[in-house]
Amino acid sequence: MDEEFKPWGQDIKSFCVLMHLSQFAGMLLPGAGIVLPIVMWVTNKEKSLVLDNHGRVIVNWILSTLIYTLICLPLCALIIGFFGLFLLVILNFIFIILGAVKANDDELWVYPLSIRFFKLRDEFYIER
Repeated sequence: MDEEFKPWGQDIKSFCVLMHLSQFAGMLLPGAGIVLPIVMWVTNKEKSLVLDNHGRVIVNWILSTLIYTLICLPLCALIIGFFGLFLLVILNFIFIILGAVKANDDELWVYPLSIRFFKLRDEFYIER
């Protein structure tokens, strides 16, 4: 893990912020909010523990959001699914912004309600 490593020509902190915010790319191009953060993480995860942990948190949230969406869709027949989807959209927006702000402060913020598919790699970070 090289201190001089600059993913995509940016410092690590800026790249972590961009990884979190890249989830909004799906608003411009469907699917990009899923693919872009994963590509950013996979192409750099071996070079930086910080990037790897941020990527793991982001991918955990993306997968959790997909699962929650799949649960809400059939519930739309009972009307309650629409409320669940609305809440999920609001939480997604808030959590992405909070994750980016924390990354800018050099903190790793584990998104609440995310299922831990990928565990963090460093004991320094406290799992909640």
